[in-house]
Amino acid sequence: MSDSQPENLPATSAGSDAQTPQAEVIDQREGMFGVRGTGDTSGFGGLQRQIALPGSSPRPFGSWFDGAVDRLESLTGADAIEKVVVDRDELTLHVRREQLVEVCQHLRDDESLRFEFCSGVSGVHYPHETGRELHAVYHFLSITHNRRIRLEVSAPDGDPHIPSIVSVYPANDWHERETWDFFGIVFDGHPALTRIQMPDDWPGHPQRKDYPLGGIDVEYKGAVIPPPDTRRSYN
Repeated sequence: MSDSQPENLPATSAGSDAQTPQAEVIDQREGMFGVRGTGDTSGFGGLQRQIALPGSSPRPFGSWFDGAVDRLESLTGADAIEKVVVDRDELTLHVRREQLVEVCQHLRDDESLRFEFCSGVSGVHYPHETGRELHAVYHFLSITHNRRIRLEVSAPDGDPHIPSIVSVYPANDWHERETWDFFGIVFDGHPALTRIQMPDDWPGHPQRKDYPLGGIDVEYKGAVIPPPDTRRSYN
């Protein structure tokens, strides 16, 4: 595999030369998982830390990043990409959910991009990022050019819909089901969006930040398991 530059993706300065984007603090988290109002079974109840999201990176982004962003914008329009973040020599594009499938199609098929492989999607929940509480994060690999890129798409709690990309990357089928299961993101157009880890009748999505930590009655097909904080003591 080669990291040589295609003609229409010129290299600029090295990725490490790009400026670190300004971070935006969105929350002050307490404990290991930020859960409030229930017993903290992690042992980190006294931990306090700021939760910050990186802002937009200034141009030039460095390495092959500028060429890739320019190429995508020429194919989809500048409005498709909301924010470009270059941090720790990694490129993340924040994409509007309405144009996610179009962007993925170009990432896969354009000869100067050729991101043939999507390794899956994972969810993130930022309850204090009003209007953008749910995030879906996709990781792509270009086998042709030996490059990696990340896409991030957001949706509000009140409208947790993001288009499925299974039509472009079929192996994402299982990953979208898992993200729906744990975070409640609805992937519109998915062929069979059902739970993959939790029982079919499980209420709620257990990896969201507003989901209680401990004290949950676990029910599975009629069997009841006592909550963990009633079965042992946590210091």
